[in-house]
Amino acid sequence: MGIQWTQMLAVGDPTIDKQHQELFERINRLLEACSAGKGVEEVKETIRFLGDYVVTHFQTEEKMMRETNYPDYLKHKAAHDKFVESLSELNESIQQEGGNVKTVIVTNRLVISWLNTHIMNVDKQFGKFLSERKQ
Repeated sequence: MGIQWTQMLAVGDPTIDKQHQELFERINRLLEACSAGKGVEEVKETIRFLGDYVVTHFQTEEKMMRETNYPDYLKHKAAHDKFVESLSELNESIQQEGGNVKTVIVTNRLVISWLNTHIMNVDKQFGKFLSERKQ
């Protein structure tokens, strides 16, 4: 069980790729905890980490986009903002309901699905843009 980082997910920028790999590592810790029956305890820590880390990661990407005049900046930023909002809603749910099996499942779906989809469809476009600018 787990999500695998592969070269296919590489954007081509070392900083962004390293940050994505850290996100995958943290999600894998959560999935391993779930498999061991400890997922509920791990959810709160994972959400706290993600809340902090995605802000840092998104700021890094968005700064690069502004500096390079990336034409899809606003669309990309909107996707980031929506994910941060989803994490905030999930965090509120955890605060109200506590960490439970439903929360673990929702966390897994939200984060894994979003990460894979966002990296493959949105971040890869930005990586291609960066690569073309270097040529």
